[in-house]
Amino acid sequence: MMTLGIRVILFIVLLAGCSNRAIYENIQHQNRQDCQTLPPSQYDECMEAASKRYDEYKRERDEMTDSKPTTPGLP
Repeated sequence: MMTLGIRVILFIVLLAGCSNRAIYENIQHQNRQDCQTLPPSQYDECMEAASKRYDEYKRERDEMTDSKPTTPGLP
């Protein structure tokens, strides 16, 4: 049986994951609405950028944060 502390920590972790997805999707929705105000020459590119799925965004973000910059002279 899980202790109350473990349940609370698990709930917070799950809630944070759902919140990040919801925030991302709401921002993307707003971005798609903003695309409506652009001229046709910019609309398609804007919609493509604003239509990236959260899973794809997260994977790309994780790849970027996992790779460490290699700056000479720095540890």
